[in-house]
Amino acid sequence: MPLAAFPKCYLDQLCVTGEMTVDDWLDLAAGLDVDGYEFYWGFTPWQEPDELERIKARVEDQGRSIPMMCYSPDFTNPVRAERIAEIERQVKAIEATSRLGGSYCRVLSGQRRPGITRETGIQWVVSCIEALLPAAQEYGVTLILENHYKDGYWEYPEFAQKKDVFLDLLTQIGPDPNFGVNYDPSNAIIAGDDPIALLEAIKHLVVTMHASDRYLEGGTLKDLRKIEADPQAGYATILQHGVIGQGMNDYDRIFSILRDIGFLGWISIEDGQDPQTGYEHLAASADFLRRKMKQYDLP
Repeated sequence: MPLAAFPKCYLDQLCVTGEMTVDDWLDLAAGLDVDGYEFYWGFTPWQEPDELERIKARVEDQGRSIPMMCYSPDFTNPVRAERIAEIERQVKAIEATSRLGGSYCRVLSGQRRPGITRETGIQWVVSCIEALLPAAQEYGVTLILENHYKDGYWEYPEFAQKKDVFLDLLTQIGPDPNFGVNYDPSNAIIAGDDPIALLEAIKHLVVTMHASDRYLEGGTLKDLRKIEADPQAGYATILQHGVIGQGMNDYDRIFSILRDIGFLGWISIEDGQDPQTGYEHLAASADFLRRKMKQYDLP
């Protein structure tokens, strides 16, 4: 079971301020005990095929790969033309994932905008994801639907944040060789769901996982629900990412289930929000996960 690193704590430097380049991130991460990297669309030079090839070669020179692309489509836009544009943009993400040598590209439902009914939202999302499957097959990429909380640059939380909506969406899409689940236990907690119960319900579809841990600082889940009622870009300040193994998740239960189903997919470290402690926390999370992988005989 290979381990990837995701630069969550450096996304603003990589995507907004430009203080960090992709090469800076790869240099910094060279000392981490990981097998590869999960890329984020916001810092991926998708319009430059030669640059994608250069980055892929640079990562391969480290003896690593780029298996996953973290992409955030918004398929609940009430304007049909915008949903079609989202499909077209995700096709570009699938192609870029393939050029980087990756096999997994994240797909989401979209934002939980006020006034969109469950039935209508699911209908839109299913239609959009099904429209992407031919491109996924063409490029040899698996679309991974995440039980998501909220993209850091969105105003509203995920439409399919809650377990019942997420499961309904999976059922309506149905089985496909180029479609699976990226399981994130922390997002289940933030949704007010039991992450173990969710994993048991979707374990046959899980092909990748975000290893993360969350905690609430200065508030409760009830407070978080109130904050979410008003649109705001990014996460609520009371919601924090922490070192994996030090938060709210039961990783013994999680790894026990993964072992029992013979899971061999990538686990990506989604850790930390503070760039000042980012590398230290990533290293600690990688160490924790390696120990758990060994403890539960996960190769």
